[in-house]
Amino acid sequence: METETAAIVIEQAPARKRSRERNPKARGVFEKFPGSGVWWIRYTDAQGRYRREEAGTKGAAIDLYRKRKMEALTGKKLPEKLRRATVTFADIARDALAYSKQHKRDYRHDAGRMETLLAWFREYSAEAITAQDVERRFAQQDWSPATCNRMRALLSLTYRLAIRAGKTKENPARLVKHRLENNARVRFLSADEETALRKVIEADCPERLPEFDLALHTGMRVSEQYGLTWADVSFAQRVLTIRRSKHGSARHVPLNQSAIRALETLRERTGGTGFVCGGALGPRLWFEPVVSKAKIADFHWHDLRHTFASRLTMAGVDLRTVQELMGHKTIAMTVRYSHLAPKHTLAAVERLDAATPKEGDTTGGPTDTTTDTGRVAQALTQEAILQ
Repeated sequence: METETAAIVIEQAPARKRSRERNPKARGVFEKFPGSGVWWIRYTDAQGRYRREEAGTKGAAIDLYRKRKMEALTGKKLPEKLRRATVTFADIARDALAYSKQHKRDYRHDAGRMETLLAWFREYSAEAITAQDVERRFAQQDWSPATCNRMRALLSLTYRLAIRAGKTKENPARLVKHRLENNARVRFLSADEETALRKVIEADCPERLPEFDLALHTGMRVSEQYGLTWADVSFAQRVLTIRRSKHGSARHVPLNQSAIRALETLRERTGGTGFVCGGALGPRLWFEPVVSKAKIADFHWHDLRHTFASRLTMAGVDLRTVQELMGHKTIAMTVRYSHLAPKHTLAAVERLDAATPKEGDTTGGPTDTTTDTGRVAQALTQEAILQ
């Protein structure tokens, strides 16, 4: 009898192994909609009631299932909030967009970025999204460091608002790496490059030329220009008002004759109502093909702002005025253009020639080294302030 029992056990073992091979899915984990990539768990809690929970990725679902089983085994009562519907990322994204529309000047850009985040995580449980999920998505995109940082900032805002509302507890964006941006880059348009660029714009999209001229002669940021409305433009005073700049305060931009002509053309096209540039989010769709066709390397729309500042500096405008026209919060941001003012820096070092006695000169040289050196230092300080 013992021999027969052993034989039966040996024969049944391969059958159990084949059964596991036919059903490789983890126990209690399933996709509610096959192929959606959104995984759920089904388990029995400590009170013997069946429960289902959305978890997100399969790995997150497996981990959550093990956690719930352990809680049930130890007799732990589940939080009351599990009786409510799971909060999805779409739920907290809706709250974030409502906040952005009310409080942020770049709401339209947030709305565009949020569409990308929703395409990734729309039906995911808000608590199931991890920093690794976000980093994996970033790695799949051909984005600049600045773009990654803007997406990270919007995701972080979304979770901060959700935490404040009691809809989630953790902010995965805090663990997403901040990319290093090269803000010291100064790329400006040369005269030949501007000529080539204008020819292509006039040939392919002449209706965009006023937008190009307005950027070139005001130095506005892309969000400022494409968020500008006609209510913010005063032709009588030759000034336009940025109601909420990058740093949160209002600023005023004077208009030269080229900017006035560009605005007059835009007013005819839009009827003088709504957005100055017609409501477009930005120039990317038409500007990048134009730059490529003109064969201008490493040039972006923001570089028109650098061009504005660089040309002012090269024309002899002092850096304090350039700072005001650019809307820089500190002079440190404007100093990057100081090397473009060769006349001022050359004048500063030429003071040394004037203060140094020439060979054989017994009358024109300084007689008091300490006194004259102080004068040179004072002159150099004055030149530095002018820059």
